[in-house]
Amino acid sequence: MKKLFRYMKPYLGRMSVGLIIKIAGTLAELALPYILSLILDEVIPAAAAEGDRGAGIRRILLWGGLMVLCAAAALVFNVVANRMASLVARDTARLIRHDLFDSTLRLSCAQADAFTVPSLESRLTTDTYNVHHMVGMMQRIGVRAPILLLGGLTITLFLDPVLTLVMLGVLPLIALVVYLVSKRGVTLFRNSQLSGDAMIRVVREDVQGIRVIKALSRKEYEKDRYAAVNDQLVHDEFRASVTMAISNPVINLFLNLGLVAVLIVGAIRVNNGVCLPGKIIAFIQYFTLLSNALLSITRIFMMMTKGTASMNRINEVVEAAAEHRAQPLGQHLSRPANPDSYLEFDHVRFSYRGKTDNLHDIDFRLPCGGTLGVIGATGSGKSTLLALLLRFYQVAEGCGAVRLGGKDIRDMTAEELRRRFGVAMQNDFLFAGTIGENIRFDRDLSREQIEKAARAAQAWEFISALPEGLDYKLTSKGTNLSGGQKQRLLIARALAGDPDVLILDDASSALDYRTDAQLRQALRADAAERAKEGGLDPVTTIVIAQRVSSIKHADLILVLDKGEVIGAGTHEELTESCPVYSEIAQSQMGGAILD
Repeated sequence: MKKLFRYMKPYLGRMSVGLIIKIAGTLAELALPYILSLILDEVIPAAAAEGDRGAGIRRILLWGGLMVLCAAAALVFNVVANRMASLVARDTARLIRHDLFDSTLRLSCAQADAFTVPSLESRLTTDTYNVHHMVGMMQRIGVRAPILLLGGLTITLFLDPVLTLVMLGVLPLIALVVYLVSKRGVTLFRNSQLSGDAMIRVVREDVQGIRVIKALSRKEYEKDRYAAVNDQLVHDEFRASVTMAISNPVINLFLNLGLVAVLIVGAIRVNNGVCLPGKIIAFIQYFTLLSNALLSITRIFMMMTKGTASMNRINEVVEAAAEHRAQPLGQHLSRPANPDSYLEFDHVRFSYRGKTDNLHDIDFRLPCGGTLGVIGATGSGKSTLLALLLRFYQVAEGCGAVRLGGKDIRDMTAEELRRRFGVAMQNDFLFAGTIGENIRFDRDLSREQIEKAARAAQAWEFISALPEGLDYKLTSKGTNLSGGQKQRLLIARALAGDPDVLILDDASSALDYRTDAQLRQALRADAAERAKEGGLDPVTTIVIAQRVSSIKHADLILVLDKGEVIGAGTHEELTESCPVYSEIAQSQMGGAILD
C-alpha cells in the first residue's frame, strides 16, 4: 500500500479539502436524530406547557428548519466530496496505468516471459480498475463510515450510556467476522485473478489464430479449451465471492440482535422512567446509521481485499522493471575499436532456464560493413542469437561476451545500444495508420527519407501505385496488404532510421526470388552510398534466412544446429566443408548460381 500512497501524494491537497467537506457533511447527517430527539422530548413538551400554541409551533418549525438545513448540508457536502474523490481516483488510476505500462515496456524479455503476456494485459486492465475502485471507495465510504460509527457512538453515549453499552456488545463479534473473511479473501481473489490471466491467454491465442482454427476445423476443440478455463475462473470467483458474501448476513444478524436488545432494554428504562421515548427513537435511528456504517466498512474491506491483491500484482511488474533498469553497467572486458572485428561473439553460452544451453560456444567476428548470414533448422538458435545481440536477454557472467565496436554491450545503456540497430522481423507488426506513419514510426524523418527507404526496400513500386501513396491507410496488422508487401514495409522501416547494423530476421521469406535479389542489390548500393556521401561507416548487415540465395553473398555464413555452429565460412567454403549446408544449397538451388 505504500506504493499506492506514493501515487496519491500529488493529490493530497484535493484529498484534504474533500476530507474536510466529507466530515462536515457526515456531522450534519449525525445531527439529525439528535435534533429529532430534542424536538420530541423537550421542544414539544415545553410548547405544550407554555400554553402559547403559536409560539410552540414557531419553535417546532425553527427546529424542523434546522433539520432541513442539516439534511441539505449533508446532501450538498457529500455530493461535492464524492465528486472530488472520483477525480482523485481517476487521476491516481491514470498515473498507475501510465507507470505500469511504462514498466511493462521496460521489462526484460526474461521477466516478460515469467509474467506472461495475458497476465500483463490483465494487470493493465482488471487490476488497475480494482485499484481505481478502491481509491474512490476509500475516500467516499472510508471517511464517512468511521465518522458515522465513532460519532454515532459518542452521541448515543451522551444520550444514554446504558443503551450504548448494549449496542457496543455486538461490535467485537462483527470485527472478528470482518478480519477472518478479509484475510481469507486476499488468497481467493488472487487465485481468481490468476484464472482470469489463463482465460485471457486462451482468448488472445484464439483471436490471433482464428483463421487457422477455421481452416483446420478446430472450433469445437477451442470451445472446449475455453470452456475449461472459463469454468475454472467461475469456480475461483464463486469461492471468493461466497466467502466475502458471508460477512453481510452474519453482520446483519449481529446488528439485528443488538437492535432487539436495545429495544428491550430501552422499553424497560422508559417504563421505569429513567429514559425518554424521544431518545429511544433517536437510538433506533443512530442504530440504523451505525448498521449502515458497519456494512459500509465490510464493503470497504471487501474492496480493499481485491484492490490490495491487484496493487500487489501491479507492484510486482513495477518493481521488476525498476530492478532491471537499475542494474549497474559493469566493467567488462572491452577491446580497442577494430573495423575488422566490429561485431564479435566471444565464446558465448546461453540458457533460457539455466539448465541446458540453448546456445553453446558461439564464437565469430564480423568486420564493419560486412554481412553475416545465419541459417539453420527451426529451433537451431537463430532468433536466440539475435536476442542476445539486441540484449533482449543478457549473457550471464562467465558465459562469454557480445561486443560491438570493441565494447561489451552489457556496458551500454539499452538506448545507446538499440539506436544503432534497424530491425525487420518476419512476424513484426504494422499498426492502423498510414504507410508513411508506419515507416516513420514516430521518428523525426522527412518524406524524402521515407521515400528513399521505401525505394531501397523495393516497396516504392506498390506504394506509388496506391491511390493515396504514402498516405494510404493500413488496417491493424496490415491485413489489407499482401505478405510480401508487409515485409517490404518492415524493411523500409528498418532502413529509414539510417542504422549502423541492419538485422533482417527472415524478413524476405514472402518475397519472390527476383524481388529478393533486387533487395539485396539495393542494400549493397545503399550501404556504399552511405559510406561515400556521409563519410559514415558502411552498414553492417545480419541476415537470418531459410533461403541460401538470401545469404550466399554474405561475408560470413553461420550454420546452426541445436545451438551450436556446425559450419562457418563463405558460401563457396561451406558447400565444400559443411555437408548440411551443401545439402540445403543443392535442394534449394540445384547447383545453380543465382544472382
